[in-house]
Amino acid sequence: MTLQHPADRGGAGRGRFERFAESVSTVTSSPAFFVFCLALVSFTVAVHIARIATEWLLLAGDSMTAVTLLLLALLKNSELRAERAIQRKLDAIAAALLEAQEGEPGKAHETLRDVIRMEEEI
Repeated sequence: MTLQHPADRGGAGRGRFERFAESVSTVTSSPAFFVFCLALVSFTVAVHIARIATEWLLLAGDSMTAVTLLLLALLKNSELRAERAIQRKLDAIAAALLEAQEGEPGKAHETLRDVIRMEEEI
C-alpha cells in the first residue's frame, strides 16, 4: 500500500483501490443508486414519523451515516484524481507552448502526448 497519490506515481498501472473507486463511482452516479438513496431517506423519514422502535431508528440513522461516509471518501478520491490530471495536462500544454515559441520541439511535446490520455491511467 502506498500513500502517494495515483497521479504522482506515474505509469499505466492502477491499483486495486483505484479500479474499485472507479467502478463504484460509475455505480453511484447512476439513476439506480439515486433511487436507492431516495428510498433510504424515505425509510428514515417514515421511521421517524411512524415512531417505530428505537432499533429501527438506529438502523436508519446508521445506514445513512455509513452511505454518507463512503460516498464522501469516493468523491474525494475522484476529485483528487481529476484535479491532478488537469494540472499535469495544463503544465504539459504550457511547456509545449513555450517550446513551440522557441521553435524547437523537444521533451515537452512528448510529455504532452503522454498526458493527453491520463484519465485512463489514473
